[in-house]
Amino acid sequence: MNSLSTWQPPNSALYTDHYELTMLQAALHAGTAERRSVFEVFARRLPDGRRYGVVAGTGRLLELLSTFRFSDRQLAFLENSRVVDAGTLNWLADFRFSGNIFGYAEGEAYFPHSPILIVESSFAEACILETMLLSVLNHDSAVASAASRMTLAAQGRPCIEMGSRRTHEEAAVAAARAAVIAGFNSTSNLEAGLRYDLRTVGTAAHSFTLLHDSEKQAFEAQTAALGLGTSLLVDTYDVEQGVRTAVEVAGAELGGVRLDSGDLVELARSVRTLLDDLGNPGTRIMVTSDLDEYAIAALASAPVDAYGVGTSLVTGSGAPTAGLVYKLVSREGADGFVDVAKASKGKASLGGRKYALRRLDEAGTATTEVIGVGHAPRSDSNDRPLLHQFVADGEVLPGWTGPKAVTRAGERHAASLAELPPAASRLQRGEPVIPTEYEE
Repeated sequence: MNSLSTWQPPNSALYTDHYELTMLQAALHAGTAERRSVFEVFARRLPDGRRYGVVAGTGRLLELLSTFRFSDRQLAFLENSRVVDAGTLNWLADFRFSGNIFGYAEGEAYFPHSPILIVESSFAEACILETMLLSVLNHDSAVASAASRMTLAAQGRPCIEMGSRRTHEEAAVAAARAAVIAGFNSTSNLEAGLRYDLRTVGTAAHSFTLLHDSEKQAFEAQTAALGLGTSLLVDTYDVEQGVRTAVEVAGAELGGVRLDSGDLVELARSVRTLLDDLGNPGTRIMVTSDLDEYAIAALASAPVDAYGVGTSLVTGSGAPTAGLVYKLVSREGADGFVDVAKASKGKASLGGRKYALRRLDEAGTATTEVIGVGHAPRSDSNDRPLLHQFVADGEVLPGWTGPKAVTRAGERHAASLAELPPAASRLQRGEPVIPTEYEE
């Protein structure tokens, strides 16, 4: 971990919706607030045409859980706004989550109805966490799912997250973290670098070139400050002349050139030829300019060394939310736990506490997502259990937060993708790459 990081998550108690607290008040009045309950986060379906999703945000929500405490100022706001009554305010003043949380490891692939997070606690405790949990998981999983498609399309070429200027300032930090989990090798966001010990990169924008009286003077200033191994942005005026000027300034030690406009496939080819002709075979070519997974795939045959991705990444590349929901699936009754489920048309859920594993064939390739309802599904030596415990009796277990958790999640993501069938890498619209089956 970066020893300079002193960042602490903000108080998260009001990262919630008004109706969570009015439900709490009504349940307190009815005497049902302390009923033991099981809530589940899952997606009814993947975004249209996607083959799999990627879990991200778990570490962030666990960090925020540690600060989910109602301060005097927050309680005064709730009282003055008449959101809840005095009895509910007294309950909130003493709130500390004391339950258990289980889920899929961050970085794991998920499918429709995968129980990616399970909260076991009183109804009251689980209820007021809903909005915070979903806002984190929906955003981060959407970004990670898009990032995963992009890194697969890149076929091993490095991808750099550059989307901070296209989203909310805190979303930018979360997006950088999620992108790295899903295979991006670095980010331009310094706050993300500080909090999560991520590798940060960046050189200069067009404004730096325009600041100087000539392109050559700009390149001379940049190389003098950053070294000959820097990357020079060569498309401010004319790409061919920009490349020639870059080589004139930095010589054979020029680290890289960046292309940010035009027909990137043709430009990359012509620039590669020009660099080689000028004696710079080791100079790398990086492309940016509104890339998404489809544009990256289209560049597969071009001599590109790295991709910088911004807007499409931080907005989920057409799926800005993962579509996750949080539903009560089991609760305490007079004679033990009772399975409960929503029956609304098109939004039905399946009651019962879930257990999950990924069925693998003898070659280690995933064939099925198996979910046991009320019990662990039958398994053999090839199958891989999917649920881990993150919180025990209110205490976050070690290893699931901070910079180390990001590294762990990245390793989990790579391993999960390696066991999926080859169809997982296809960008064409299709069904989930493996089916989900239930054992009741």
